[in-house]
This record gives sequence, structure tokens and C-alpha cells, in this order.
Amino acid sequence: MSRPSNPTLWQAMQNKGYSRRDFLHFCGVAAAVAGLEMTSLDTVVQAFEKKPRPPVIWLHFQECTCCSESFIRASHPVVADILFDYLSLDYTETLIAAAGHQAEKCRDDTIKNAAGQYILLVEGSVPMKDDGIYCMIGGRSSEDILKTAAKDAAAIIAWGSCASNGCIQSAKPNPTNATPIHKIINKPVINVPGCPPIADVMTGVVTHLLVFGRLPELDSQGRPKEFYGRRVHDTCYRRPYYDAGLFVESFDDDAARKGYCLYKMGCRGPSTYNACAVTKWNGGVSYPIQSGHGCIGCAEAGFWDNGPFYQHLPAFPGFGIETTADRIGTIAGAAALGGAAVHAVASNIRKRQLLAELNNEQFTEEGEKKEGGEQ
Repeated sequence: MSRPSNPTLWQAMQNKGYSRRDFLHFCGVAAAVAGLEMTSLDTVVQAFEKKPRPPVIWLHFQECTCCSESFIRASHPVVADILFDYLSLDYTETLIAAAGHQAEKCRDDTIKNAAGQYILLVEGSVPMKDDGIYCMIGGRSSEDILKTAAKDAAAIIAWGSCASNGCIQSAKPNPTNATPIHKIINKPVINVPGCPPIADVMTGVVTHLLVFGRLPELDSQGRPKEFYGRRVHDTCYRRPYYDAGLFVESFDDDAARKGYCLYKMGCRGPSTYNACAVTKWNGGVSYPIQSGHGCIGCAEAGFWDNGPFYQHLPAFPGFGIETTADRIGTIAGAAALGGAAVHAVASNIRKRQLLAELNNEQFTEEGEKKEGGEQ
């Protein structure tokens, strides 16, 4: 049963003086950000028009708050609208005005009065060593707070790599036994990794929940397939340079100025699944590779331990453009690079076929000339 005091998005926008046209434009933008087809626009309109704003609890544990910064500083207006107009942000250590017991009461009242309705957003990993003394809030461990809040949540979203896979806190030797959310909670968790994740991706995931009332389709790592279904490498505008064997050898060389592939500079695009090259950052303006820096693979588990950032992942001897391979880093890296290897094999086979055909044509032509001369 929804709380009657909670207005719908349409009601909230009306109260702020927005027109029906503004509302429909908002719905269209929200649908696009969520990756929904325009045929779903009517569903989005009905959801935003009739469903009350869901209460939200946003927890912060071992993290740097970059996920919150990414979300609230996004240039796209739909992000701010969803956060401040559509979601009822009942509790968050970063943005809440209350403090101390008053803040804790907001959280506890939401858990009690909106059981089964509220969305739980979690930012940061949870320290499990020494009874969780490394991240205590109000005298309670992060694990205790998380389990209490997750028990009656309608949906749980792990924002960023810290909450999704542990990130830097869980890097070797992981002194606090930093643990991602899905390994603590015995409920489905939507992982939205990235350090930080793209604001529009975060918005798209929330929009999907609000519109359809269910989790989006997830991959084997609990990530929404809509945004983590393809490698950065597959949609990178520098991919043709990779295929042509044109690489940056130094950040200040002529190849860098020409925008060649950054693979040799440590780019993890071939082994990283994310929407960076499609959705981009800063209102679709750019992303790290476009800015001249290789992908560090921040959406993949264990990226901090996957070798130096400026040392490229191993190639496969005889298969890729490079014929020398470094020590294999991870099974995930090998699997992801397998696609590139298959592509390279097919390309090499085709090249050999063309060379063979060319040689045969030349041989036949020379034979005909020779026979003609003898006659």
C-alpha cells in the first residue's frame, strides 16, 4: 500500500509549474536514458503519472562518494529531476539535512513504515574483518546496518565498483576484508559497477525499476545487460586503428596526436564491459579513451589487482597484431580477448586467401606470357 502523502512525478512537476508538454518531454528523455524503445513511452508516461514516488534509503560505507558526485553532478537534467523530484530520498549520509539521532530516525521510520516499497541504494564495500570495526556509523557496523535495511527492501542497487566488487578496498592484501554487497545479502542485487558509474546509466537503472517495477535483465555478474552487454572495445571509435595495427607507443608521440589505439598503453577496453563509448560522460561529450587515456577496466571485478594500469593485457601469440604476449592476467581477460583473437584469426585467414589468389593469378599470367614468347 503506497503512502498517500507521496505525490506522483506528474503531480510533483505540476506543483513546480511544469506543463504537460514538459512532462511528456521528461518521459521521453527518461525512456531514452533507460534504453527503452519509443513503443514503451506510453508505459513510462503511465508509470510517472500514476505511481507514487518510492522512498529511497541511500547507504554509504567504504567509498569516496564519487558515485554520489557522478549522479548529482550529471549535466543531464533528467538525473536531478529523478533524484530530487521523483524519488523520495528519505535517508542518505551525504545529502540529508538532518544529523545524529534525527537522521537515524528517518532511516528507521522508512524501513518500518514503507516495508516492501523502498529502494535501497548502497555505495561502498562492507568491512567484514574484526566485527566490522573499520566502518562504524552511529555505533553500528556497516554489516548490521546493511542487513537491517536490505531485509524489507523492494530492490537493492549496488552503486559503483566498491559496492559491486570491492574495488580498491578489496585489493590485495584487503586488510579490512572489504566485501561487495551481493556476497552479504541473500537477495537479488543489481550491480552498477564503475569508478564511478556513468550518471545516465545510474538513472537508466532507476527508471527501469520505477517504470516496470522489476529488475532489469542482468548478466552473470548481476549487471544490467542494457549497459554492460558489450565491451568498450567493441564500440570504441579507435577500434579501426587496433584492427590496422596502429598503436600509441608513448602518450606524447605522433600516434597519440593522431588518435591511434591506446591498447599498448594499457587500455583495458578489450576486457571491460561498460557503456562508456556509447553513453559517454558529461552529457555525452566524451569518455576516458576519447580524452586520450586508456580504459583502466573499472567496471570489472579485481581491476586493481589486474597488473599495472599502463601495461597492456596479454595478446595471443600468432593470433593478434602483436606476436609477443605478456603473462596472462586473468581468466576474464583471456575470455574477453578471445573475441579479438577470433576476429584476428579470421582476418589473417582472409589475408592469406587473398595473397594466395593473387600469387596464383600472377603465376598464371607469367605462364601465359612465357608460352606466348616461346611460340
